Amino acid sequence: MTRSILLVASLACAAGCGADPVSYSAPVAISLGAKSGDVQSGTLTAKKDINTESGNPYAVFITDAHTALGGKDPGLIQVDKLTLQLGGTSTGASAFDQVYTGEVDVDLVMNDTNTTARVGTITSPTGSGPVAIDVSFDDTALAPADHAALVAGKWKVVLRGPAAAGFAQAGANVDLQLVFTFAAFE
Repeated sequence: MTRSILLVASLACAAGCGADPVSYSAPVAISLGAKSGDVQSGTLTAKKDINTESGNPYAVFITDAHTALGGKDPGLIQVDKLTLQLGGTSTGASAFDQVYTGEVDVDLVMNDTNTTARVGTITSPTGSGPVAIDVSFDDTALAPADHAALVAGKWKVVLRGPAAAGFAQAGANVDLQLVFTFAAFE
């Protein structure tokens, strides 16, 4: 009797527990340029369409995810990790505390609807990185049209925060490199 119960429980788990959902994960890097003259009302904003990065690594991620998901578009996209680094070609600033102070946000802004989705936040970053950004992105909160835009790469990355004291007058030109580790699920 006990053996029969264990067998039934094992079969039920095999049927109900199932395998992990089909997924694919990969890093996607984007470089955002910002200069001292970009500071407006004390805020430094850098933005760039995701599909304009050299080699379009996000499109490569989506193509590879589509293949890994058996020819299906991702039903869910997560950001597992996000880092920020100050690129070596930067001039006028050698550390983040010379660029930003306070809360710095990374957002995705959908091109067609202008919907803003927060990806993550870091407070008063220091050093030149890479520094980890606390991720808060939730694809399930997006409307269907915005999820479709996310999959299609029809959005821009926006990095925004209070400029560090003196950055607006420094004549700086910085390369802000974000690396997203995206995960796509069926």
